[in-house]
Amino acid sequence: MVVGITCYPVYGGSGVVATELGLALAARGHEVHFISYALPFRLEHIKENVFFHEVTVNGYPLFEYPPYTLNLASKMVDVALSAKLDLLHVHYAIPHTTSALFARQILLEKGINLPVVTTLHGTDITIVGRDPSFKHVVNHSINHANGVTSVSDYLRRETLLDSEITKEIEVIPNFIDTERFRPMDKRHFKAALCPEGQPLLIHVSNFRPVKRAPDVIRIFKELLDRSIEAKLLMVGDGPDRAVAERLARDLGVYEDIRFLGKQDPIEEILSLADVFIMPSESETFGLAALEAMACGVPTIVNQVGGLPELVTHGQDGFLCGSGTIGEYVDYAYQILTKPELAASLSEAGRKRAKDFELSAIIPQYESFYARTIEHTMLPD
Repeated sequence: MVVGITCYPVYGGSGVVATELGLALAARGHEVHFISYALPFRLEHIKENVFFHEVTVNGYPLFEYPPYTLNLASKMVDVALSAKLDLLHVHYAIPHTTSALFARQILLEKGINLPVVTTLHGTDITIVGRDPSFKHVVNHSINHANGVTSVSDYLRRETLLDSEITKEIEVIPNFIDTERFRPMDKRHFKAALCPEGQPLLIHVSNFRPVKRAPDVIRIFKELLDRSIEAKLLMVGDGPDRAVAERLARDLGVYEDIRFLGKQDPIEEILSLADVFIMPSESETFGLAALEAMACGVPTIVNQVGGLPELVTHGQDGFLCGSGTIGEYVDYAYQILTKPELAASLSEAGRKRAKDFELSAIIPQYESFYARTIEHTMLPD
C-alpha cells in the first residue's frame, strides 16, 4: 500500500505513534508519505520507502492567522496525485481530518476516491471536541471519515458520549518496539547523575498543565523529607517547565533535579530510572508509561482515562485512585525501600508491555486499512 500520514510533528504521544507507525509500515514493505508542517520528532532520518512533504504556509497580509487547514488540504491533494496514495491516515480530528475531507472532495472531482482514516488520540475529543466553537466541525469530521480508530476503549466511549457521533470506532491501542525499549545496563551513566548510588526517579511529558509536572516536584520533595536520598530527572519541555523549575528552587530541591528537555532516544534515559511517575489529570492511553514499563521501570500513574487498561494495580505498577501527592509518595517509598517489590513490578511491567508489541499491533492497522479501502471502493 501507499499510505499518507499526517500528524503533529511536535513532542507528544500522537506524533510519536504516527511516526513509529509509518516507519513500521515502511519496514513491512509499504510506501509511506508524511505530510506535515515540520519533520516529525522521531523521524530523524528519512529511510527507504519513507518520504516527507512539508506544508508551507504563506503569510499574506490579508490573513491575520495563516489558513494552515487549507494549505494542508492542498498539499494532501498534491501528494495523493503524485504518489498515487491508496489511503490517507490522519492523527487528530482537528484540523487534520477536516483538511483530509476537503482534499478527498477535491480528488473525487478528479475521479479519485481516496479513503480517509482518522485516529483519535485524546484532546481532540476530550478538550477540543467539547469546545462549542469546534464541536460541529469535530462531529462532522469523525462521522464522514471512511474509518475511525481510537487508542483506547476509554477514548472510544468518551467519543460516543456525544449523541451526534454515529461513526463506528475501532480500538487499536498504542504500541511499542520492546526490542528498542528494554532494560539496558547504563550504570556508568547513572553513576554520573547519582555519584553516591542514590535511586533515580523520572518524569517524561510535554509539560502541559494536564501532565501536572509541578506535582512531580512536590512528590520528590516529600520523598526527600522521608529521608530518601534520591535524584530526579524531568524529561521533556512545554509551558509548565518554567513553573516546575521555579517550584524546585522555592522548595530547595533544584540541585537534586536535572531538567533535560526533549530527549531521544528516551529508552536509554528510562533505563537509568528506579521509579517512573506520571500524575496526569487525563491520559487516554499513557504511551510514556508503556515505554517506562517496557524498560523495566516500576511505574506509578493516576487512575484516569485509559491508564487502567494498561496498568494493573499492585501487579505491574501502581494506580493512584485519589490522585493526591501523598499517595504517590507512599508508593514510591515502598518501591525504593522494598527491593523485592521493585523487582516484581519491573518484571511484570516488562511482561505487560509485550502485550503491546509493535509486531502485534501493526497488522491490526494493515487489516483496518484493507477493510476501509475495500468498503470505500464498494458502489453505493
